Amino acid sequence: MSGNGKTRAASGGLPAGAGGGSTADGAGAAAGARASAAGGAGAAARSTFLAACRREPVAHTPIWLMRQAGRYLPEYRALREKHSMLDMIGTPELAAEVTLQPLRRFALDAAILFSDILPPLRGMGLDLDFVPGEGPRIGNPISRTYDIDVLGTPPAAEIMAPSIEAARIVARELGGGAGGDAAADRPGGGEAAAGDRSGAAGAIPLIGFAGAPFTLASYAIEGGGSKDYAKTKALMYTEPAAWKRLMTKLVTVQADYLLEQARAGASALMVFDSWCGIALGPTAYDRFIAPHTNALISKISSAGVPTILYTAGTGAYLERVVASGADVIGVDHRIDLAVAWEAVERAVAAEREAAGGDAAAGTTSGGSRPAGVPPSIQGNLDPLALQAPPRELRAQVDAVLEATGGRAGHIFNLGHGVQRETDPDAVARLVDYVHERTAESRGAG
Repeated sequence: MSGNGKTRAASGGLPAGAGGGSTADGAGAAAGARASAAGGAGAAARSTFLAACRREPVAHTPIWLMRQAGRYLPEYRALREKHSMLDMIGTPELAAEVTLQPLRRFALDAAILFSDILPPLRGMGLDLDFVPGEGPRIGNPISRTYDIDVLGTPPAAEIMAPSIEAARIVARELGGGAGGDAAADRPGGGEAAAGDRSGAAGAIPLIGFAGAPFTLASYAIEGGGSKDYAKTKALMYTEPAAWKRLMTKLVTVQADYLLEQARAGASALMVFDSWCGIALGPTAYDRFIAPHTNALISKISSAGVPTILYTAGTGAYLERVVASGADVIGVDHRIDLAVAWEAVERAVAAEREAAGGDAAAGTTSGGSRPAGVPPSIQGNLDPLALQAPPRELRAQVDAVLEATGGRAGHIFNLGHGVQRETDPDAVARLVDYVHERTAESRGAG
């Protein structure tokens, strides 16, 4: 495991002009990262990330990291000294620059748009701020059913225009153009064909994202983070009709926002439900969460790009998450990845049985993934393993990779976001090692 990130020393690079300038590692660092991750200048038509989303064979296991663009990078901190979080998100050029920063340093297989899950709440009528040292705060949290009824559902093009424009900038920089011929390969045709990057040789896919209905609702009701989600669960249990209205509004806003990101050039769409498994057990998930999360996945499936659903703390009922129909299931580090694969396989076997043994007989209850066709899995290294010595980090990575059991469709990621205290060199070591180890194992096979 190279301490300097040897993949960043090869030739090649980001598309000309990506990000508008050099960072601490410079243009030469970007060069090797992209040549390695994309397979060189003569790379074939598909990225390893998008291929893994479809469980297709890949030359190495693709890797990207939640919060790969953020506060552990000195170049990001330099920008934050000059701009507030909301200014960064609300200025397309700044958001695009931050999105591109980690790609200049590391041989990552995908970019994810720099933003946050909460800004859509501002457009709905809630007073959002990011308080230094405290995190997000809602100044007028939901406390009665009337507050739900007066929430708006304006179009994403109106309330999230800066983030949509940032996606357009990044997709143009990374994909080398606005078009693509790969829409024909998409399951369902591809309403977002103009933004497809999956057919561009050497292109780096952009992931668009949004928060899941429950996690957004919990912030809107609690006014910020929570240890017990008491206010959220009180409203959910005592006012089920109002809860349903709230979740329906959130699905409407989030689906529109995600589809706009796909139109702007995102090649995959990810939904983050960071709190559902922390706050709720399987019965409450079935009744109050799954119908709405599944509806969101179903709506965004019309974009024709891979859908990813990340949930934290749902290891005990992962089969229910699989029923969302998402193409990729993201899992946290609290579950052994081998156990997660087994849960996915049980869920898929049940789908196949319900379809009478015909995997093509119908779709799942959520998205467009056919019943009986397994989703890919994304995860799930403990983020704090990046603060371990290199030998221990290698051991932790080996454990995750070995837990896949040689199955297709694994996307390496963390179980949660990169921590602020993480050394960027540790991220370089991680990315290089995942690529090297999995490329060697495939070559040996």
